Parts: sequence; C-alpha cells; structure tokens
Amino acid sequence: MNETICAIATATGGAIGIIRVSGDQSLEILSRIFTKDLTSVQPNTIHYGHIIDPTSSPIDEVLVSVFRAPHSYTGEDAAEISCHGSRYILNKVLELLVQNGCRMAQPGEFTQRAYLNGKLDLSQAEAVADLIASNNQATHRLAMSQLRGGISTQLGRLREQLLKLTSLLELELDFSDHEELEFADRTELLELAQKIDAHITRLADSFQTGNALKNGIPVAIVGAPNVGKSTLLNALVGEERAIVSDIQGTTRDAIEDTIQLGGITFRFIDTAGIRHTDDRIERLGIDRSLTAAQRATIILMMTEPGVPYPDIPIREDQTLIRIENKTKKFQAKYGVGLDDLRTQLLAAAPHAADTDIIITNVRHHEALLRAHDSLIRVIDGLQHQISGDLLAEDLRLTLDALADITGGQITPQETLNNIFSHFCVGK
Repeated sequence: MNETICAIATATGGAIGIIRVSGDQSLEILSRIFTKDLTSVQPNTIHYGHIIDPTSSPIDEVLVSVFRAPHSYTGEDAAEISCHGSRYILNKVLELLVQNGCRMAQPGEFTQRAYLNGKLDLSQAEAVADLIASNNQATHRLAMSQLRGGISTQLGRLREQLLKLTSLLELELDFSDHEELEFADRTELLELAQKIDAHITRLADSFQTGNALKNGIPVAIVGAPNVGKSTLLNALVGEERAIVSDIQGTTRDAIEDTIQLGGITFRFIDTAGIRHTDDRIERLGIDRSLTAAQRATIILMMTEPGVPYPDIPIREDQTLIRIENKTKKFQAKYGVGLDDLRTQLLAAAPHAADTDIIITNVRHHEALLRAHDSLIRVIDGLQHQISGDLLAEDLRLTLDALADITGGQITPQETLNNIFSHFCVGK
C-alpha cells in the first residue's frame, strides 16, 4: 500500500488555493476532516462542505474534487481541495491531513507516481516540468507536443524498425548452419539501419533549435564604440537597461536582457565596442564581446556612416544582420527602422512547425547521441560483414539508449530521483 501524500499545488497569496492528496487512503483520511463521508461517493464528482478541526471551529468552506484509481493524474485514489488562498488556511489543512495519516509530498512526487503507475512515460513526465516553466508560445507548444506523446510516438516507430532489424539478424544466427536459407539480405539490412540512423540524427540535430527556443535565442549586438549598440538594446527591451554615453569604452562587460517577438524569446547581449586599445580592462571586455558573438545564433553588426564594420569571424550556422545606425533608414535612438529589424529577427529565428518533433531536453539529446553511436557501429559492421552476434549487441545498445528517453526499460532510481527533484512541490 502506497503512503498517502499531500501538498499545496498552487502559489500562495492568491484568492484560491488547491491542496492535492493522492494514495490508497486519500478519501478515508480526507473524510476524517471533512463534513461529508467521501469513501463511497462517485468518481469525478465535486463536493461542497467544510474542513473541520475537531479541537476548534471549522477552518474553511471548500470544494473537494474526487478521483478514483486508475482514472486520476497519479493513477491512484486522489482528491483536490479548493479552499481560500490564505497561507494560514492552507497550512492548517495540511497540518490536519498529516495528523490523520498523510505525508508531505516530495518535489515532483505526484508526477513520479503518475510515471510509475503507467499514466505517463518518462519523456511525458519531463514535459510536465517544461510546460510549467514555459514562458512563451514556442516553448509551450513544444512542451504540449511532448506531453501529448509526440516524442514517444516517434521513438516507438524507431523501436519497431529496430526490432525488425534485430529479428532478421537473430534469424540469420539461428539458421547459420543452413547456407541454402537466407533470411537477412545484408543490403536490405544496411538500408534499413541507415534509414533509422538518419531519423535518429535528425532528432538529435533538432536539439540546437529546441535549446535555443527553450532558453532564448542568443543575439549579440557588436560594433565599434559609440555606434549605438547600448541605445539599440534599450530601444528593443523598452527600458534603460544599458548605460548610454559618448565616452568610448563605457560598456566593459556584456549586458543581457530578453524580449519576446512572435511568441519566441530573444536573448540580447550588448557587448563592449570592438576597437584596438591598450586599456587592459577594456581589452577584457572586447574579448568577452568576441566570445559572445561566437556563441550567438544571430549577430547584429552595427556601424554608422564613416565607421567600418568590425572584422569578426562568422560561422555558417550564424545569421548576420548588418545595421547602419544614424541614417534615414535606421536610428536606434528614435526607433526608426526597429519594426523592420524585428521582422528580420523573426525570419532568422529557428522555428518549429506544429508537426515538428523538437528535442529540448539535454538527457534526451545525450541518449540519441548514444543510440547514433551504437547504430553507426551496426552500419559499419554490415558493410564489413561482421558477425551477426556482434551486430545484435550494438542493436541492443541502440534500443536501450532510446528506451532511456521514455523509461521503457528499468530506469535507475538515481536517474528518477534526479529528474523529479527539479519539479515544484505539488506537481
């Protein structure tokens, strides 16, 4: 029998607070402090009454939502108490629940139970945390796709293909003494393995886009001193975030702020002006500017009439947008040209279509890379006529790596604890 757990599921300070209860004794325990016996009520029903402290007066009038296993978030008998949001009331209800047999839930314990009871796979459980943390339309859409099983569905298809490949190799091993029988055409096996690896590689490569959308697309503002970089940052974020001065070298360190455009978060970095200088502190700032530019997805390279653009290396996977400030077409100080710049930024940003499966989780990305490495050994082995038993071992490693993402195999408790410890209490 599972311990019955409880926790506040809402932020304190609001008009309404919700306390979640889950476990085999949920309804029995709650009935001891509620003005109605809930042990025999129908599932998916809501009940009005009062939370009662036997030693004093009623604590609050509440609504209790009742859920029965397995049709609840956790897959267990569960209830949610909707009461007034007073910190005193919430803590008093928790105190009464604990006194009558509940235990305070650990961070993420409700979702962990949902995973252990088969209500969610591991990638969907992690999507719950991403959904709570989503702060723009793009990250919300990606989290919802994962929560609905988008990644799980993709991996399920890959798993079926890998199992087909494995079964053909096992047939080859089982009938290796019968040379006249051919169950596994190695050319077909190679084509299948390459097709699967191409799919895994596409998923792994999507992490760059997913990571940028999740954490904000880094945009470095670079240029010579006094061409308007700090003014541009202030204009974009709508506040005096950076110091604006006519004195060269004012910006000594990278200044960072974020804005949202079209449901996507952009992370702007205002950097020190790039020029030759003997000032050791300013030189450090310039070095940091160059580092920020190298890490950026988009580079806004600024100049003004008569001032050359800085000569810095640009990678093929970076987008360069040139801005000539203090002209008729663009004046950061007065907002001229900013709308066109925002349009260019949105066009340059990585996008995820509604049908795209984008990897945003570091753990998933690492598992895909392991799967790719194992499958490359399979492909190499097929090309060089390596024994089927060795190929089968690498295929098993590929399957294990993919299973790590969804928890389709026995997942170490340490991994589970690490995943769910980052959840908020009450979820």
